[in-house]
Amino acid sequence: MKTPLAIALALALCGGAAAPAMLAAQAANSALSCPVPAGWAKVARLQPKFVVFGELHGTEQSPRFVGQLVCSQALRGKRVVLALEHGANFDDALQAAWKLPSGQFEQALAKLGWAGRQDGVASKAMFDLFVQMHLLKERGLPISVTAFSGARDKQQHDRFRSLPGQGPHEAAQAENIAAAATAQSPDLVIVLVGNLHARKAPVERRGTTWDPMALQLSSHGKVVSLDMRYATGTSWNCLMKPDARPAPGQPIGPEQMTCGPNPAPGNANRAGPPRIELSAKTADARPNGFDGTFWVGPVSASPPAMR
Repeated sequence: MKTPLAIALALALCGGAAAPAMLAAQAANSALSCPVPAGWAKVARLQPKFVVFGELHGTEQSPRFVGQLVCSQALRGKRVVLALEHGANFDDALQAAWKLPSGQFEQALAKLGWAGRQDGVASKAMFDLFVQMHLLKERGLPISVTAFSGARDKQQHDRFRSLPGQGPHEAAQAENIAAAATAQSPDLVIVLVGNLHARKAPVERRGTTWDPMALQLSSHGKVVSLDMRYATGTSWNCLMKPDARPAPGQPIGPEQMTCGPNPAPGNANRAGPPRIELSAKTADARPNGFDGTFWVGPVSASPPAMR
């Protein structure tokens, strides 16, 4: 049986910004309610197999938005896989942890690559999203998760190593997401990933062109990809120090970076509640191939789950 606090965490995800203490007091008598984000109906009419949310890493708002969407669809009977940008090499352990009861799941999850990451990917908001999805799964909602980022093993790494630029990483991401969809046969796969990977058009960097994950994923089923929009706030990420001078052709070392809550200039032409907006432009005229945007309002930095 779920504790009031466990139910409160799920309700906090799906029901808004009420304080956890208040939710805990009301949890025993509260029905789970996860409103469908505005604009989702237009996405659903496209009947995608994969919906990719390209985020700005290190905010509280994008995991919250995606978590509410997953909850809303699962609550309406759809089997959903939530694919999160966490190391694919941890996915087998994640699947084993997913079968554990609440409390034990959190302890097992904490051992899967969170410690020492300061880049905004392994944020507290992302960790909490895993936990909240597990709580919903424990309440009987048909939710699964997968960690898909990077090569899951040496064999996969070697198969893609000849691709140009960042292509090997992107190809592994796409294959890992597609494999989870094949293994779990969901009605819908919802992906949360950095917005560079979420593009559906080739990327050109430093004279090299490569295909991002969402573009490669399109070969496995219909993809709708949405770019994040937000009002001015902060995000937790890593930036190059002003005095850093990386050597040409060499990777940037951690000593040349500074990580923390940094300003996130927003989109001044947007306002209103969180929502999805599909583009009215033809596919070849959409910036970076995105099918639309998701608006989350003002953003606030989410620190690392574990320092």
